[in-house]
Amino acid sequence: MSSLAFSVLLSLVSAVAYAAGAIVQERVAAAGDSRPYAPLRNGAWWVAVALNGVGAVLHVVALAYGPLSLVQPLGALTIVFALPMAALFVHRRAGRTAWRGAVMATVGLAGLLALTGNAGSHTLAGPEQFVLATGTAGAVVFLLVLAKGFHRPMPRSVVLATGAGIAFGMASVFTKTVAVEWTSGSVTSGLPTLLVIAGLAAAGLLLSQAAYRGAGLTAPLATVTVVNPVVAAAVGLTMFGEEFRFGMAGTLLALGCGALAAAGLVLLTTQRVGAERNARKGTGSGGRRPEEHLDVPAGEVDVARTVVLPEPAKPVVPQGAAVLPDPFPAPTALSLPLTLPLDHGGGRVEFEGRQAVSGPARRGDSEGRAGNVQTLTPPALR
Repeated sequence: MSSLAFSVLLSLVSAVAYAAGAIVQERVAAAGDSRPYAPLRNGAWWVAVALNGVGAVLHVVALAYGPLSLVQPLGALTIVFALPMAALFVHRRAGRTAWRGAVMATVGLAGLLALTGNAGSHTLAGPEQFVLATGTAGAVVFLLVLAKGFHRPMPRSVVLATGAGIAFGMASVFTKTVAVEWTSGSVTSGLPTLLVIAGLAAAGLLLSQAAYRGAGLTAPLATVTVVNPVVAAAVGLTMFGEEFRFGMAGTLLALGCGALAAAGLVLLTTQRVGAERNARKGTGSGGRRPEEHLDVPAGEVDVARTVVLPEPAKPVVPQGAAVLPDPFPAPTALSLPLTLPLDHGGGRVEFEGRQAVSGPARRGDSEGRAGNVQTLTPPALR
């Protein structure tokens, strides 16, 4: 078996291990055990940890024997393999969008595999590692500063996720360097690089976590999933001497296959996160109407409310009758915002024809409004 075939086989098994570990972790999280350190007492969680460890080791070995421009994109097969495995083992169906994305990603990665040529084991020298590490750190810091200039959450999230993808991709680049050095028998030369790998992995983790804040999961996850293999493949082609078959035509075809795979991964990520969000909304609403969900802490009652009174009714004057001026004129409209203290019972005030609710308040009202509904009528309407 050639080194290329061996690295592809290890990448596929690694992706299967990662997908199985993700499914097991999801099942453990769905158990809903809120006790401290509950996963540590769950045997299934340790199985997931073992599967993730096996996947990481196999991925590192695959990087040692195969080209970076192929092994790193094949790692994205984790999302593709998780789709049929979830349907088979946990009976979770996927929509047409997810299957379409899986087919697109599979075809694109298969095209990359067919166009990848045999490449020798290359590594980076000390000066090259220093320049690459410095440039990566500068790019990550620049994206972090750039993200602070965005006030909208979505652009900020995409910028942070781009930085996370760059950090993860470059961590794989340095991991390949260490793996090649270790397979050649040089162990001490890779020790300084391990610190760079740890720093890049920590930076990627923190940036990705910050990217999820305020913008959901779809855009950041899709960005990291695409940027990570693109950065690693670009470094592999430019600095490790890797190339595709058929010259320039093969390179263009490989770029097209990579774009197809990236589009499929985006579809997969979007559909999965959208399905999970819909499931949470369906189970979390409990069938109540939107106006019944109030974010008021238990035991806390509003002491002031803004009350808008309707315009007083005008008296009916017979035709031809003399109209005398009112010695106590009233304002034309009582639409002034009045703040009324409701310390007498924490009740709820409604106006303009809304029917009062007598008796005990509904469960949704008792949680956020605590009291009966009282209707105030202006003096002119009494």
